[in-house]
Amino acid sequence: MKLLDIGVLSQQSGVAPSTLRYYEEIGLLRSVGRHGLRRQFDTQALTQLALISLGKMAGFSLDDIKGMFATDGTPQLPRAELRLRADALDEQIRDLTRLRDALRHVAECPAESHMECPRFKRLMHFASRTATRGRA
Repeated sequence: MKLLDIGVLSQQSGVAPSTLRYYEEIGLLRSVGRHGLRRQFDTQALTQLALISLGKMAGFSLDDIKGMFATDGTPQLPRAELRLRADALDEQIRDLTRLRDALRHVAECPAESHMECPRFKRLMHFASRTATRGRA
């Protein structure tokens, strides 16, 4: 089995050594030994780190991500939960697209005052709805 020193793993994954130590501390990643004082990881750690990064990008907490690995570190991805997250991302993309389009319009709007622009008023309505939804 090929082992990766913590420095090599950090370099290959782009994850800081302090973060690797933290992931090990919380049980998200496991070193397989030490060479002197330096932690050693198997090559599977690269896959785990890629999945951790993907999970974080998708908005999962580290605790959620930890639950997506078996005790031996193999991925056990919850498909139903992933579908729900993908649906939530679709909704967020739609909202952000509407917001981007509205902001572009407002930036170029020929109305003398933004308060006279119907599209700007819709943007404000959307913003108040979104804020209310976030508090619920």
